Amino acid sequence: MSVSPVKRQKMESALDQLKHYTTVVADTGDFNAIDEYKPLDATTNPSLILAAAQMPAYQTLVDDAVAYGKKLGGSEEEQIKNASDKLFVLFGAEILKRIPGRVSTEVDARLSFDKEGMIQRARRLIDLYKEAGVGKDRILIKLSSTWEGIQAGKVLEAEYGIHCNMTLLFSFAQAVACAEAGVTLISPFVGRILDWYVANGDKKTYEPSEDPGVKSVTKIYNYYKKFGYKTIVMGASFRNTGEIKALTGCDYLTISPKLLAELSKEHVKLTPTLSVKEAQACDLEKIHLDEKAFRWHHNEDQMAVEKLSDGIRKFAADAVKLDRMLK
Repeated sequence: MSVSPVKRQKMESALDQLKHYTTVVADTGDFNAIDEYKPLDATTNPSLILAAAQMPAYQTLVDDAVAYGKKLGGSEEEQIKNASDKLFVLFGAEILKRIPGRVSTEVDARLSFDKEGMIQRARRLIDLYKEAGVGKDRILIKLSSTWEGIQAGKVLEAEYGIHCNMTLLFSFAQAVACAEAGVTLISPFVGRILDWYVANGDKKTYEPSEDPGVKSVTKIYNYYKKFGYKTIVMGASFRNTGEIKALTGCDYLTISPKLLAELSKEHVKLTPTLSVKEAQACDLEKIHLDEKAFRWHHNEDQMAVEKLSDGIRKFAADAVKLDRMLK
């Protein structure tokens, strides 16, 4: 049955409805997109910053970062590292002028297996934000969900009060370890999980509710809520609006400008598919993972092993491109 034009006008867009049930986050470094869709929070990563830094509109931020790197001096490598950190913070500080919530800023993916290196770099980013007049309560430091990254997150949260967003999360083992580490937020990837199943299986299309990425995030959400973990679940890396709508009710969802635009034009009724009440009734067992158990359980998930290493390589490659651009 078709909806009459009058009713359609009254019905909120899918995006507006989604905002009633889920905190919507913009997955972008582009300020214009943030102004347009008015998300609560925003996330960035090396790939997004690289794309934004190549836009003429943001050239002054790049120039300021380069000037900062030169001013601090040291070897060329040190200057580039300082300029790169400064650029991430300049973008983050500008984004924060446009949103009421927090921005996620990523630690260099090349440190993904260096716990101390990640802690040091995270603290440096927080110091740079402080210099820019931004308090750590408005920042989420993004770390790769390797064992080392999760342990770095644990230290940053407990010892320094620095909020962390664990990214490149594909396996249930990663999610359990993050919850046990007491991090603020996790970003389980939806679309990249789907990509892997499409590339490696016979099935090429999935209904949203059967989408392997959607199922992964649903299980993680249910586990966290059933056992009372405070860590926020933020679904990320979407390929289509069907995946997003199938996760209505998830704590947070971080969405690209392209999909935000599609949702703002859709007028279908959304109902929450995830809820604390249903999660608490779920048949899930609580598990504990030390390092050995984590490595084993994660290793048993071929998709997660391949997507985590692939994700780290891609973010690292974009970090290298960004370095070259600054150089």
